[in-house]
Amino acid sequence: MKNSSSEIEKPQIQRFDRSDAHILKGVFVPKDKDSFFTSGIVADVSDDKAKPGENPRYGNTFQQSISILGKIENILSEANFEMQDVVFLRVYLAPDKEGSIDWQGWFDAYDKFFQTEDNPNKVARSTVAVYALANPDLLVEIEAVAFK
Repeated sequence: MKNSSSEIEKPQIQRFDRSDAHILKGVFVPKDKDSFFTSGIVADVSDDKAKPGENPRYGNTFQQSISILGKIENILSEANFEMQDVVFLRVYLAPDKEGSIDWQGWFDAYDKFFQTEDNPNKVARSTVAVYALANPDLLVEIEAVAFK
C-alpha cells in the first residue's frame, strides 16, 4: 500500500552548525520552500538634530546594526516571514571617521536577534569590510535571505 501524500514527510531546511562559531557552515533549502530576499537595508536617522557628516546622526555600528535588524524584522513580517526564517545575512561594514571598523559592535547587535530565547537559530553569514557605503554617514548595510 502506498503512502498518501499527507503521510510523506517533506524535506526540511537543514542548518549545518559550527558549534565553535556564531554562524553556520551552510544551509540546505529544499525546492518546495518559500523564499524572501531583502535589498540592502540601512539604518534610520537616530538623531535628526545632528548634521550630515556627524556619526551620531545614524549612531555607531552597534546602533545602526540594531536599527537595521529591526527594520529587517518588520520587512519580513510584511511578507509573513519571521527572523527565525532567516538563513543568510550579507553584512557590509564601513570604517568610522577615525578609519576603524567596529566588528564587535556588529557582533553584539547580531547576538540580540540570533541565538536568543526568541530565536535560537544561527544563520550562514558573510561580513565584509568595505571602503565606504553610498552615504558616508552609514557604517552598516545588511541583506537578508529567508526561507520557510
